[in-house]
Amino acid sequence: MTSPAQSPIALYYWPTPNGWKISIMLEELGAPYEVHYVDIGKGEQFEPDFLAIAPNNRMPAVIDPDGPGGKPVSVFESGAILMYLGRKFGRFYPLDDERARIAVEEWLMWQMGNVGPMLGQNHHFRHHAPEKLPYAITRYENEAHRLYGVLDKRLVDRDFVAGDYSIADMAIVAWMRHPDRHAIDIDEFSNVNAWRERLLARPAVEHGFALGSEKRSNIANDEKAKAVLFGQRARA
Repeated sequence: MTSPAQSPIALYYWPTPNGWKISIMLEELGAPYEVHYVDIGKGEQFEPDFLAIAPNNRMPAVIDPDGPGGKPVSVFESGAILMYLGRKFGRFYPLDDERARIAVEEWLMWQMGNVGPMLGQNHHFRHHAPEKLPYAITRYENEAHRLYGVLDKRLVDRDFVAGDYSIADMAIVAWMRHPDRHAIDIDEFSNVNAWRERLLARPAVEHGFALGSEKRSNIANDEKAKAVLFGQRARA
């Protein structure tokens, strides 16, 4: 648990689904943190200081001044950050029950390997691609529909995806907050809808989503931002 002497965790963040995962977790923990905004539309994710802690040039990342052994530690990749914070604070990530931990990790990895990539491509080809490609749009709309179906079946007899409310729920809801943006009729998935409403009613989830909301811009109409976000190749 957080002690009074806990130093603020530095959160390198922009208000996107992957960023929201961590702002929600920190709000749920009530842990002290300070926000360092990384404006991805301006290319700040490529600055050397940020790359030193996030070599994949993607936010979020964190620096915990009170890391293992009392020394600072940086962590990149949203799933790794959630697991680190869960271990550090002993909350939202079961540490003493291997079966419960397996379930949380399964659904966290499901989000990382499926929901994020598929819904991200769905959003890209529907809203940002310079030309409408029917095959790509249909391909990723179908994948989004399939994934909502997987989650709906999982939630038939439970309130949360892996037993108690956990980092897996936080990770998934960050991507499934707005199903209409993925051409999903949420009325088809009543269990997912009830789960979404359950999570969105949590004050920490609301606060996590609100962090930096005033900084979000309409990238679809910003050609410079799109060139930064969607036109990058490997850099020397």
